Amino acid sequence: MKKIKTTPLAPQQFEVEQISENEANIMAYPFETGYAISLAHPLRRFLLSSSVGYAPIAIKIEGAKHEFDSVRGMLEDISDFILNLKEIRFKLNDEAEEAEINYNFAGPCAIKGSDLTTDDVGVVTPDAHLATLNEDSTLNFTIKLAQGIGYVPSEDTSEEVKDGYIALDAFFTPVRSVTYKIENVLVEDNPNFEKVVLNIRTDGQISPVDAFRNSLEVMYAQLAVFNSEISVKTPVTIERVEESPDLKKLSTHIDSLGLSARSFNCLDRSNITLIGEIALMSVNDLKNVKNLGKKSYDEIVEKVQEFGYEVGASLADDVVTALKKQIEDK
Repeated sequence: MKKIKTTPLAPQQFEVEQISENEANIMAYPFETGYAISLAHPLRRFLLSSSVGYAPIAIKIEGAKHEFDSVRGMLEDISDFILNLKEIRFKLNDEAEEAEINYNFAGPCAIKGSDLTTDDVGVVTPDAHLATLNEDSTLNFTIKLAQGIGYVPSEDTSEEVKDGYIALDAFFTPVRSVTYKIENVLVEDNPNFEKVVLNIRTDGQISPVDAFRNSLEVMYAQLAVFNSEISVKTPVTIERVEESPDLKKLSTHIDSLGLSARSFNCLDRSNITLIGEIALMSVNDLKNVKNLGKKSYDEIVEKVQEFGYEVGASLADDVVTALKKQIEDK
């Protein structure tokens, strides 16, 4: 007989496979049938549309008045120069939101992305070609960089651009591609559960994992409007032990404390078996443990402190929730 459910299974497994510095697979499972694609598709949209990146929004070139002009001694005309500039991906240091950077070059030389690196600006596409200068030629220009999301046409920023600057179409998105696939996984002899594998590739302005984290924050923020009007009970999310050093340590059995037989037996008879249980207890609660004398109390407090915690410690809410869940399930 098929088991009747009142709530769908919530996935508990999360894995990151780092393929390269700018590419990673992010996996989560197990999902009920149909749930994986319901999650993967909007996440892909958020990753491509709401990831924050940097792009040039305007440029001022000495000797050039518009994008169809040219500069003496430069092989490329201004339109080609601008196209090349858009292929160079910048990153402002100290998470600044915008900056204006001046550059001066003298030929003969071939200018690449790496030549645009300064103390305030990094370039994540160092080999990208920008321009070629002949002998005795010079190129002086100023780039205005800004932080943003998505695509912003030059028409939207032209009114804000200073005189002498050429407004540029800005493509901020640092995520180059996002694909996903749905695989079947086995759960309790049932092969119909699903696993979502998101492949994320960025241009180097941001790591794939950070891009994924940011997309989740945006998704939660978009959904929060409903909770302001409709009180939604949020399901308790237990942080995985392998991702929380505190939770892993606090889930350790009291054997690890090296207590004397008397102290250990007092705790064991009261069904206190995890170090985290002691950390959650108040000083009075611990003192009131049946048959626990002052000497045993002092020993337990000292051993827990050596382990890195205090009795009645102030712990993160998610760690407290996870510990209480483990205690209930003992």
